[in-house]
Amino acid sequence: MTEPTEPTTEKPTAPAEVPAPVALPALPAPPAPAAGPRPSRRALRAVARWTAAVLVCGGLGTGTAYGIASMERTDVPGLATEGDGRWDYPQLALPALPSGAPRPLSYGNAAGVHHADLRKLLLPVPAGATADGKLTGGWVTPGQYASEYRAEKRADITRTLRDSALRHIAARGWTMPDGTESRIYLLRFNSTAYAEGFRDDLHIGATAGLPLATAPDTDFDESWKSSGRVHDTVSYVFSEKKPSGAEHVRQAYIVSGDTVALIVHSRDGRAATERIPFQQSVILQNQLLG
Repeated sequence: MTEPTEPTTEKPTAPAEVPAPVALPALPAPPAPAAGPRPSRRALRAVARWTAAVLVCGGLGTGTAYGIASMERTDVPGLATEGDGRWDYPQLALPALPSGAPRPLSYGNAAGVHHADLRKLLLPVPAGATADGKLTGGWVTPGQYASEYRAEKRADITRTLRDSALRHIAARGWTMPDGTESRIYLLRFNSTAYAEGFRDDLHIGATAGLPLATAPDTDFDESWKSSGRVHDTVSYVFSEKKPSGAEHVRQAYIVSGDTVALIVHSRDGRAATERIPFQQSVILQNQLLG
């Protein structure tokens, strides 16, 4: 008598249908772990976070200037922490370069030339600010730049700019709800040598050099730790001495290749200009120029 056949749906998969495993060389057996309690899930998560932090920190030394265009806002230095007074800037992006043009601080650009449109390298207006009606992100004259300095020095500065292979000056300004006024000037010269020469003409270095109209006496800002500075650029950061005059002023210069930047934050003297948003502006403008 023939036995009944089992239903097809319950038939096990034939062994021949399973792919043969790939042969791997034998590894020595690891030493037996010491007896002890298994780590908790919280401890494992902490180890994973620290490992990720180490990997991120290790990668910060390369690609800062190239990576700004693809970073999220919270990845850009100066924007990672909320609630400490930092300003809310739009997402930053490096402008496109002409075809074949090198980056300003690359090995193939010995003169340190910024081939991008200088106006597109200006830091944008942060959220909540009122844009300056005169400094709108376009070109300005040497006279406009010189107006930032004391009246008796303006003619000399204007003459120096006209005699120093200056190509362009771009500027942007705004006022924050707390009354802080911000102005940024980017001055582009024919080469790094001319930019550094202009820095020397203004006697910028251990001191702020020629005084601004609203800050006759400043000190080097000892709280500045050069955080976020792009390689081969130099930042000079100063704060007005106390007691300040009608305004409290912070100022910084950045020299990046063929370009010199002046950043000014000022506020009514009864309330000092905040340090954190000022240094945030310096860091981000430096990265845009890098």
